[in-house]
Amino acid sequence: MNITFSALNWKLVCILTLSLLTAGCQSTYYSAMEKVGIHKRDIMVDRIEETQTAQEEAQEQFKSALEQFQSVINFDGGDLETAYNALNSEYEDSLSAAENVRSRISSVKDVSDALFDEWQKELDLYTSASLRRASAQKLQDTKRQYQRMMVSLDKSEKRMQPVLNAFQDQVLYLKHNLNARAISALKGEFNTIKSDIDRLIKDMQTSINYSRQFIEALKQP
Repeated sequence: MNITFSALNWKLVCILTLSLLTAGCQSTYYSAMEKVGIHKRDIMVDRIEETQTAQEEAQEQFKSALEQFQSVINFDGGDLETAYNALNSEYEDSLSAAENVRSRISSVKDVSDALFDEWQKELDLYTSASLRRASAQKLQDTKRQYQRMMVSLDKSEKRMQPVLNAFQDQVLYLKHNLNARAISALKGEFNTIKSDIDRLIKDMQTSINYSRQFIEALKQP
């Protein structure tokens, strides 16, 4: 019991240390960038735009995966294992695209938290009450628009996993049943998967649009 408890404590200490080091690295990075004239607001815009690009690439990848899935269920002779390999490749590419989107969203959250914390603290540095009020109002407006964007981003991000799960099921089933009966079984899942992907692509586009609106608002004086 003592060994297990100590091992658990050590694991928790390692996780906490890693988190602190990561946070410290990010803080150092932001400070270094500011010294060369690149502020958190600029980094935030860049990361949001990178997230848009990742989402657009993910949209295309999920479309490609759906097309490959459709070609499998329409399989009419040939090497079924080749068809499986192509579908599996599309699934793996979809996993990578989804992970890229998640990573980009996380990077946006990180710099946004740092920016808003800094902005809030700097309100106390104003000597002009009117300018402080104006900046505080701008901060609240920016936070509100940011939250709308993030709700949309999180919604589209959560849509990805059910689609990936469904694709994984199809890939695994086909892997272990390389025959006509397996193809027939997959046909019954196509409409559901297509519907899920269509909804995912639509939600991604909505979040991309919100992101563009947020960037425009952020750039306004």
